[in-house]
Amino acid sequence: MQVSIETTSGLERRMTVGVPASVVESAVSARLQEAAGNIRMNGFRKGKVPMKVVKGRFGRGVRQEVLGEVMSKSYYDAISEQNLKPAGQPRIEPKTLEEGKDLEFVAIFEVYPEVTLGDFSKLKVEKMVAEVTDENIDKMVENLRQQRQSWEPITRQAKNKDRLVIDFVGTIDGEEFEGGSGKGVNLILGSGRMIPGFEKGLLKKKAGEEVVLDLEFPEDYQNKDVAGKPVQFTVKINSASTPVLPELNDEFFAVFGIDEGGEEAFRKEVAANMNRELKNASKAKLKNRVMELLLKEHKIDLPLSLIRNEIDSLRQQALQQFGGGRKNIDPSMLPDELFKEQAERRIALGLILGEVIKVKELKADPDQVKSMVEDIASTYETPDEVVRWYYSNKDQLATVESSVLEDQAFDAILADAKVTEKKASYDDVIKPDAPAGGK
Repeated sequence: MQVSIETTSGLERRMTVGVPASVVESAVSARLQEAAGNIRMNGFRKGKVPMKVVKGRFGRGVRQEVLGEVMSKSYYDAISEQNLKPAGQPRIEPKTLEEGKDLEFVAIFEVYPEVTLGDFSKLKVEKMVAEVTDENIDKMVENLRQQRQSWEPITRQAKNKDRLVIDFVGTIDGEEFEGGSGKGVNLILGSGRMIPGFEKGLLKKKAGEEVVLDLEFPEDYQNKDVAGKPVQFTVKINSASTPVLPELNDEFFAVFGIDEGGEEAFRKEVAANMNRELKNASKAKLKNRVMELLLKEHKIDLPLSLIRNEIDSLRQQALQQFGGGRKNIDPSMLPDELFKEQAERRIALGLILGEVIKVKELKADPDQVKSMVEDIASTYETPDEVVRWYYSNKDQLATVESSVLEDQAFDAILADAKVTEKKASYDDVIKPDAPAGGK
């Protein structure tokens, strides 16, 4: 096999591969011999069809099949021989396919870039640290009660936080307009869901009343056809109810898996979950800051094939998220530009961390893998079953191992970097960072 390689541009390589005709013809002959032993043709016993007949009937198809297999094997043999690391699948262009002549084809592909790691000791990064206070726990308990609140009908005047079920019709210059009416709409007063003045106009009203509201759409309203225009809403209040929070009793605690120990055990469980969330949030923010520094310090040429693949992956995730997996959604509705920056960031970080893992000779630590699996399992009702499921599922366990390996790579970077701690509140730490670039 003869191999020659040229760099066409950046990371793209053009590799010409020549395979002796004898290799191809030998493979074709072997495949035809195999076929001859299995085919049935009228006038011949099985396995007794003359080779000339077999070749005449199946030779062209067999040859095409063998050529494809030989080119594929020769390509992988060549890149192994040349110590190349292709990024993505190659584009194969046959040059000489004639019978009796040496096979020649060209493979065009991109290679992974060389990544030169910077001096991590020059990285300066800030770590946010906080404590879970009794006040934080009180607030979380109140949130949990609100999530499980019930609604009690009222006959009194409505006030903020009450829920009304309303029918309404909006008119501009006496004419109804699209999107300006609704029936059986749930509205919590004070939620700010409606335009200014709408909810305020329903305060101190009762179920069964009909109210006329003369309002005006904001100048920056999303529907430009009605933005800034005066509008009149006729609103009928069908029913009104007020929120009722569940009591902190054994029945409520049991919803969260606390069967004994009462409020003390419940608060202890809430605190444990909050500390877990705090730990993960602090770690995530630190990783985000490190990632930004890594991207700033390492400028890497990225293979276009990897970018395209990552864009496709992100687009499919978006389609699943927004379309629920419906097949009638046109992928072109989500152009490449929407995902390009995120795709490039992911690929660049993957290459940098991959180099760290290689240079530091990191392997997924079994104890850390076990700890992560147990941490995930602790959020389920039957942790032991979840742990066993992970360890019996190679793909799921591999996902955890990959995450642990990534954490180890970050730990290796942080071990060299200058890390300072900054005290913060629980709320500040768990608040998600804004997307990179402010998007």
